[in-house]
Amino acid sequence: MAWGTCDCASAVQRLAYDRIREETELGSQHAVLATHHVARAIKSGIERRKDGKHATRPEFTSESMTFDARTMTVFEEEEEVSLATCDSHSRVRARLELPDDDGYQYQYLEDDEWELTESTLHYRDGDWFLHLGFRTPKRTDPPIENGTVLGVDLGVAEIAVTSTAQFFSAGELSHARREFERVRYGLQAQGTRNAYRTLERVSARESEYIKHALHDVANGIVDEARGHGCDGIVFEELDGIRDRLPEADWHSEWAFDTLYEYVKYKARAAGLFVDTTSPRNTSRRCPECGFVHENNRTSRDQFECQECGCRGHADYIAAKNVADTYLSRGQQTSRERGVGQYALKSGTMTPNGTYTPYPNGSEDESTDKSNP
Repeated sequence: MAWGTCDCASAVQRLAYDRIREETELGSQHAVLATHHVARAIKSGIERRKDGKHATRPEFTSESMTFDARTMTVFEEEEEVSLATCDSHSRVRARLELPDDDGYQYQYLEDDEWELTESTLHYRDGDWFLHLGFRTPKRTDPPIENGTVLGVDLGVAEIAVTSTAQFFSAGELSHARREFERVRYGLQAQGTRNAYRTLERVSARESEYIKHALHDVANGIVDEARGHGCDGIVFEELDGIRDRLPEADWHSEWAFDTLYEYVKYKARAAGLFVDTTSPRNTSRRCPECGFVHENNRTSRDQFECQECGCRGHADYIAAKNVADTYLSRGQQTSRERGVGQYALKSGTMTPNGTYTPYPNGSEDESTDKSNP
């Protein structure tokens, strides 16, 4: 189902969650963990292929189940574990058969530097084995003062546009998708076994092509944030984005989620946070006077405020609104992070309209301050 289609946890979850709930007795969290387990197996296969090794669609032949902090509790002193189950009993408690006192497991169980993460229960040769997973807890970074965010709008003709007026075009992706679609149509018309096998390979190549393109966009977004001294990156919430962008033909269901996941882990490696905000009115609100009206969006690409005459590229306007909305609505996360302004091409802007040019900046301000 997911093989050759997607490999990031959120995308596999989006693809398979409802079907798992309908066809199995797994609860909601166990269903989520099952999709994450599959995503890891798919990624492992992809990495093997990249290393020149043979890899086929993962097959799960052994009985196993994944648990996390919501479905498992370990009682270190009693050497017992409590696991959520699928039947009428909400929990089952079992004894952990640990090695003698010098077993390495104790250094994780008893050390506050480690915390439990996803763990796997296996059934083998008549016995149950619980493979406990541990990780070092995330460090709490010192609070940011007068921090800056980069707003990002996701779109159709442009995959993404930032509040600094950086555009990431979807032109090549749209062309490539049409070519893949043409090849798929021809193979489907043949209806032979060889054509079906070729079709699988074509679909896998399309998926890899799109993911490679999204990696490039994610790198560009993170580089843009770092280049403008940003502390974080803000997207609109992705729930319902397919309904808001029904005409986007360069992606499948998982593309926006995949891009967001790529940006998130690349940003984390660069020391930046990533967050989301409500998409409400971001495409219809004027960033200059605050007037909101559907007629402000005069076309797919153009914005013109019916109140003050502010004009600009619609996706660029939306990117600024995404950042402004995140800051001006006083979201708890933005207050905790100490961010109070968003990045433009030639300076920064606060929700109350205070514009500060970059020191010794020579960028043209016209892309930031639209003229009536």
